[in-house]
Amino acid sequence: MDLATLRDFFFWCSVINYGVLVVWFLLFLLMRGWLYRCWERGFGLSLRDSARLNFGGMLLFKLGVLLFNLVPYVALRIIG
Repeated sequence: MDLATLRDFFFWCSVINYGVLVVWFLLFLLMRGWLYRCWERGFGLSLRDSARLNFGGMLLFKLGVLLFNLVPYVALRIIG
C-alpha cells in the first residue's frame, strides 16, 4: 500500500466520521425532546444529564476522529 492510498483512506475516514458527527448534532438539535423522552424512559436521566451525555459523547467522538483520522492524514501529507 503506497502513501497516496493511505492518505486517501484517512481523508475519507475523516470526511465520513465528521459527517456522522454533524448528523448526530443535527439530530440532537432538532429532536431534543424525543431523544430526552427516550433517555428518561430508558435510563431515568434528566434533561441536563442527557444533554451532558450527548455533548460529552460528541466531544469524545470528535477527539477520536482528530487523533486517529486527521493527525495521520496531516502526517502523511507532510511526508508525502
